[in-house]
Formats: sequence, C-alpha cells, structure tokens
Amino acid sequence: MTAPSLPRRPGADALAAIGHPAPAVDPADASPHAFPDGGTWRTEIPSVEGPEALAVVLKESSRLDVPIHRVSQGSGVWMLTDTEITEMVESCAERDIELCLFTGPRGTWDIGAGTRTDSGGAGLRARGHDALAGCVEDALRATALGVRCLLVADEGVLWTLHRLRTAGRLPADTTFKLSALTGPVNPASYAVYEQLGADSVNVPSDLTLDHLTEIRRVSRAPMDMYVEAPDDLGGYIRMYEAAELIRRGAPLYLKFGLSRSPGIYPYGAQLRDTTLATARERVRRGRLVLDLLARHGADGGMSPLGSRLPGELRRFPVPEGH
Repeated sequence: MTAPSLPRRPGADALAAIGHPAPAVDPADASPHAFPDGGTWRTEIPSVEGPEALAVVLKESSRLDVPIHRVSQGSGVWMLTDTEITEMVESCAERDIELCLFTGPRGTWDIGAGTRTDSGGAGLRARGHDALAGCVEDALRATALGVRCLLVADEGVLWTLHRLRTAGRLPADTTFKLSALTGPVNPASYAVYEQLGADSVNVPSDLTLDHLTEIRRVSRAPMDMYVEAPDDLGGYIRMYEAAELIRRGAPLYLKFGLSRSPGIYPYGAQLRDTTLATARERVRRGRLVLDLLARHGADGGMSPLGSRLPGELRRFPVPEGH
C-alpha cells in the first residue's frame, strides 16, 4: 500500500493567485478509520451483469490499467445459471477480485402496486415470507458456487443472512453489501445497518461531505459511494470531490457508475449491446477518477489488490434458537 498523501485541491494555486484562496481544511472532519490492511479506499465496478460483461470489464481494466477490488451485479443471483455464476467466480478468482451478486426477489419486481405509486411504497424490500425465502435460497446457492459477497436491499434479509452466517449455514467469510437503493442518510441508520450485519454500506450519492463526517463519528463500517451515479440514483458526477470523499468517508469504495445511460435490470440478451457498452465505459470513468486523484497527489492510500474483508464491526447480539 502506498502512503496517503496530502492532496492538492482542484484549481487552488490559480485561484489563490487572483485572490480566491480555498477554505482551510479542518483535520477534525477527516475519518479516523481505515480498512484492516491500512488502506483508505478501494474500487468497484457496478452493474456487471454476467460473464460476458465481466470479460469486457477485465479486458478494459487491463488496457486502461484500472485496479479493481470488487465487481457487483444488480439483476440478482436468480437471473444467472450455475454455469454463469461459476464462470464469473473463476474469472474473478484469477484476478483476485471480489464478486458481489444481488440476492433475489425485491418489491419493485413483485406484484404489489405500492412500489408503482409516487411514494414508492415498500421499495426494494422483500414482500412476504416467500420473497425472504427466495433471497435466502439465492444466498445458499451463490455461496455454494463460491460467491463470497452478497448484495442486499432489505433489512430483514440482511439480519436473516447475518444470522445464517453466524450459525454456520453460510460461510463465515461471506460479506454483505447494502444496496444504494436502501442506503441510509443519517448516522443512526448507518450504524443500525452495521449492527444488522452489513459489511459495507452503500450511501446515496447526494450526501454532503459533512454527512460523511457525521457517519464516521459513529461507525467504521466500509462505505460504498458512486463517484458517478446512474440516473435512477440522481445522475450525480462528483469526480472532483473524490479526494475529499476519501478523506471524509474512509474506508470507502469508489464506485464508478454511469449517468445518462438506460437501466439494464433485470439483464437479458435483449440488453446485450447496451450492457457491454456501459460496462466498458464504467471502467473508462474509473480511469478518469484515478487520473484526477494522481494529478492532485491524492492517489495514495489505496488498499492492496485482493483485499476484501472489512475488519471487526459491531453487531447486534444474535439470539439463540430463534
């Protein structure tokens, strides 16, 4: 791991020369936390929807020299065959990249009308026992095929999977990542998701820098954040804030999303051209962010490639026999 460096703030010297100095940096608002390997940031390519999209990401990351710690998929375990999952597991293992797959049924695809209303109803939550059971089935199937990171969007699913992990029904090194569509927006809720079993928590990309500092005063659980968010999450592009996002939010996964592109969940062959093109462009967006960090002297502190575990986190006690 390279040592963290003091970043040069964008445009600072030129602005200061004409009487517009940058506000002073307050050391008190920096995160005191890091990954267990000592790094402050890792990288993630989201929306990698199958083996073909993964192959594109891996090829493009080699061509552009973009280091990848994690790739994630949004359509769900149930949208992949065993062969496809195994191929993705093996391809990621060859590169020592963590593979994260979404667990099954969710409210936005269910028959309930609430999620179609302006209020959004229950959103991505798993509706009823059968949907909860489907998510558990996905988790058991995926981990049996070698997947060690699962993406969840429901607090009940998260707590259930954490209990299964604690009971030894899921591998002990399985990690759970909370979806951006469920992401907490205040420090108390962030801490609750950590206690429920989350190993990394995707926060909405419109949180302010002060919000990140507030969260870091109560929780050290790794944070996932889109540096560029897809349109259904706001379409925000925060590349020039990347160094400050790391300083405030560490330990942080920088997610390289893509605005101004159509949705691709649930993925199928009818969306192949769009999915492969957007997968390629997400890697390029990652290269832009990494170049920007390097230009500002803020590229130090990246976790070693292959790092995936979050370190010791706080959990609610798991009741016995329930």
